[in-house]
Amino acid sequence: MASENKYSFSKLQKRIRRDAGKAIQDFGMIEDGDHIMVCLSGGKDSYTLLDTLLYLQKVAPVHFSLIAVNLDQKQPGFPEHVLPAYLNKLGVEYKIVEEDTYSIVKDKIPEGKTTCSLCSRLRRGILYRTAKELKATKIALGHHRDDMIETLFLNMFHGGKLKSMPPKLASDNGEHVVIRPLAYAREKDMEHYSAAMEFPIIPCNLCGSQENLQRKQIKQMLNQWDKQFPGRVESLFTAMQNVVPSHLADTTLFDFKSVAADGVADESGDKAFDTDNFSPDVSNAEVPLTSDIPIKLLA
Repeated sequence: MASENKYSFSKLQKRIRRDAGKAIQDFGMIEDGDHIMVCLSGGKDSYTLLDTLLYLQKVAPVHFSLIAVNLDQKQPGFPEHVLPAYLNKLGVEYKIVEEDTYSIVKDKIPEGKTTCSLCSRLRRGILYRTAKELKATKIALGHHRDDMIETLFLNMFHGGKLKSMPPKLASDNGEHVVIRPLAYAREKDMEHYSAAMEFPIIPCNLCGSQENLQRKQIKQMLNQWDKQFPGRVESLFTAMQNVVPSHLADTTLFDFKSVAADGVADESGDKAFDTDNFSPDVSNAEVPLTSDIPIKLLA
């Protein structure tokens, strides 16, 4: 049994590292000489992010440095010793930023209302400032594939936009590049990995008690789909990578006014009255792992 568990963990670790390597390569996230600020919250995602980047740092064909940054928001009962002890044990350079955003959020947001929006804005501003102080060239966040899919549905259902969480973007103040190396990683893989690695998880007391958040409702919907229709969530993420602007309705992305019949057959033309040959929901088969990461990672 021990041997079987070790093999399963090895497969899991390779899959996460491979997914991160592919995302970094596909989106050009890391360049030679980068100084990357890894945002470490104390949750499973950010621990997995740091662990994966530390590995890739050793095997990548380019040189980049890492510094872990945690924002201590002065939540009641926050275990201040956990992250420094963990990072010192790893020998990782780090910075703990202390800002009492908890009091601000509790003062501004009525009891029972969602605090995430204000908390996120305050945290983002502080992290941008810290990145500037540290002269970081990239800010790495631990969001994963499922976060991106959830954000897509949140924007569709509640914002009226076909918009998600990109793997790489410029910060809203235009001064930083934000990357999400775990963009291809599955949350359930990270849950298993975090448990196996026994990361010292720190819960978020600000949002952890708000059970009716819209994101949690979306997550429940996707989890139900994943159980009932294996492969559907994977198909959703694939769809995010295969956008056809001419078959949507955004006039800023496609010039519909100039469309005219020119007598030339076009495979991408209107097939609205055809029966699309959709694949049925099928189980997501494991892809054989031929290597830990793509050969051309970061090149």
